[in-house]
Amino acid sequence: MGGFFGVASETSCTNDLFFGIDYHSHLGTRRGGMAVYGKDGFHRSIHNIENSPFRTKFDPELDELEGTMGIGCISDMDPQPLLVRSHHGSYALTTVGRINNAEELVKRAYERGNTHFMEMSGSRINETELVGVILDQAGNIVDGLKHVQDVVDGSLTMLLLTSDGIYAMRDKYGRTPCIIGKKEGAYCATFETSAYINLGYEFAHELGPGEIVHFTSEGYEVLNPPGEEMRICTFLWVYYGYPTSSYEGVNVEDMRYKCGCMLARRDSSTADIVAGVPDSGIAHAIGYSNESGIRYARPFIKYTPTWPRSFMPTRQSQRELIAHMKLIPVRELIKGNSMILIDDSIVRGTQLSQTVQYLYDNGAEEVHVRPACPPLMYGCKYINFSRSRSEYDYITRRVIRDREGEDVKPEVLADYADPDSRNYCEMVEDIRKRLDFTTLAYQRLDDLIQATGVDPCKLCTYCWNGKE
Repeated sequence: MGGFFGVASETSCTNDLFFGIDYHSHLGTRRGGMAVYGKDGFHRSIHNIENSPFRTKFDPELDELEGTMGIGCISDMDPQPLLVRSHHGSYALTTVGRINNAEELVKRAYERGNTHFMEMSGSRINETELVGVILDQAGNIVDGLKHVQDVVDGSLTMLLLTSDGIYAMRDKYGRTPCIIGKKEGAYCATFETSAYINLGYEFAHELGPGEIVHFTSEGYEVLNPPGEEMRICTFLWVYYGYPTSSYEGVNVEDMRYKCGCMLARRDSSTADIVAGVPDSGIAHAIGYSNESGIRYARPFIKYTPTWPRSFMPTRQSQRELIAHMKLIPVRELIKGNSMILIDDSIVRGTQLSQTVQYLYDNGAEEVHVRPACPPLMYGCKYINFSRSRSEYDYITRRVIRDREGEDVKPEVLADYADPDSRNYCEMVEDIRKRLDFTTLAYQRLDDLIQATGVDPCKLCTYCWNGKE
């Protein structure tokens, strides 16, 4: 995943840019970057943030990153923003998304005469660099942006900084968001609306699917109108989004609260308390508690000063260790109690299983697990949802493989995704046994969609039902 922020201001943009990017730190864990344009041209800085927050790496450099316009990102993938010099002139570029046909596009670039790419680890290339090469094949920037949308298989939302302003482009199907904010003397573009609130900006415009906007400190202009077809990622509300952010007019915290209510309405379980796994499970749990009448409590507290994010390291074993270390139990709320435990999702199952065992070890009588979304069945092809290299990393797919063998037909997978089917019920029970939960009941997809309040035709639900 990743997030971005861009500013065009009548005066210095540096502070707004710095804090706007920092407010996206929950979306990425590997690298952060800033690029600005000022009186003496472009300046850029990129740092590894795997073991240190964005702020600590970039704060000492702010004096050298002065300008009136700038873009930046928190990235889970490649170093960016990149500075490019081409027949379009000089510009800086940052992207969020995923390119599934990168090798094919690289081959085409070689055939057109592109001499080389900067190779990354594992013989990969920087996909943002590839986007720049594709963009430069057109006669102007706007046509280049449209060309990128036409040829990329996957998703791509991006900011492009020139000496004349900033271009913002949302993915062709709107899988990830892009919002324009405004205040006196400045405009910004952001992935998360939560990033501009404390900087004094207010909502100005939300880009639609494939829309391209150019903005300066004086305003914005639509250069390519939005398309009709949208497939925004539903998982943004379930997990990725920050609680104070909104997409398509739907606030993340409010959606999670409604999602928890939906879980409670279909559940007849009794327990002493309802708890949410910090942080994304908390709003779901509060919704469940208020709907069910079961008391909400915090049986463990997340220690954030040194371990703010469980997925910070790149190695799974380290992430699992940190996930355990950062949750400190409140034994007085655990011992002798039964509880409903709500997490945003179950991917591999390892972390949640350890968390439940942690509760048992501290005296919990029963732990009834209620994931806030349906079973994950398919690896995301659009936003790098997880680091999983195989769908068999998902506990659902391992269970299905054990039941059906290696070559499972699509119609069989579809049956396992149907919450009213026998295969679904038996799969859930198998997962419950493997992870040692007292009971397990997932959120239904129809309830999840209803909680968003967005037209189902505009939502991407591929990871749950394989439908794009």
